[in-house]
Amino acid sequence: METQVQKVQKVLVHLSRGNAAAQCARFVQSITGHFGGQDETQVGCYLDNNRFILSQGAGQRVPLKRPAFCPFKHLSVTQAAAIPLDVQDRGVDVGVAVILQTANQRVLLTRRAAGLRTFPGLWVPPGGHVELEETLVAAGLRELHEEAGLEVEQNDARPQILGLWESAYPARLSRGSPFRHHIVTFMLLHSPHTHRELQVCLRPDPAEVSACLWVDRDLARSIVGGGDAEEGGLQPPPPPAVRVTEVLPDGALRGSLLPGAVLQCTRAPAEGPDVERVSTGTKYALGLWLDSLAPRQSSSTAGGSC
Repeated sequence: METQVQKVQKVLVHLSRGNAAAQCARFVQSITGHFGGQDETQVGCYLDNNRFILSQGAGQRVPLKRPAFCPFKHLSVTQAAAIPLDVQDRGVDVGVAVILQTANQRVLLTRRAAGLRTFPGLWVPPGGHVELEETLVAAGLRELHEEAGLEVEQNDARPQILGLWESAYPARLSRGSPFRHHIVTFMLLHSPHTHRELQVCLRPDPAEVSACLWVDRDLARSIVGGGDAEEGGLQPPPPPAVRVTEVLPDGALRGSLLPGAVLQCTRAPAEGPDVERVSTGTKYALGLWLDSLAPRQSSSTAGGSC
């Protein structure tokens, strides 16, 4: 009797330990927790036959992190069982977020459109899902073009994986059961042009992007160093108002000022409506980017395979 082979529908996370064959990750399991009890670890990662494989085997390794409040860290057996079966069957998706570094060391953030189903109004790097038969670099370049209208030649890009982030939506259990689970690959790409040269080429998709912002090192340090209320400690003064590019519904662009305090908020509130803020994962990525500008000789982290 002929054996039917199930067709791969999308790129999903697979997990491997030791010499064991990689297995498809379950939607309800914590990927970071699979590799230890901490919120941050080091893993190897690579694409193979439309599978994104994470392992602790030999080879180049990159940091993998989850927020302390990650729903998949705190799901009880009862809460996991209550998630609809069609959601549980989704597996863990793979995304790429592009940290586009300009010739004068700025990176691009975009504010997600208000009408998007997940993370509306949050400041994030351009990015999205990895499609079948794509490399991580190709996915990042495609998403950069689709969302921001920017084209970067792959020969100029000098890609490097900065790190991985375990993302859930909603971001907290107090905001509802998760129905999205991703491993986001933060991919550093370089442009030979300055942010001013790229600015004139911006053509954001208003269905996905409502504003754009070029972040320099000082602003990145302010975002990364800014605490959240529940973390305690003294809150540093917010940065001054920053100039952003608003994207109007017809695609036209308009300059505007954004209060710097908005960019110091990086954590979803426990309840009530979400607020405009930099996503927690983006704060993590900006920290990795700053580290990449001044790498320490003792660092054991290397860019993973793209």
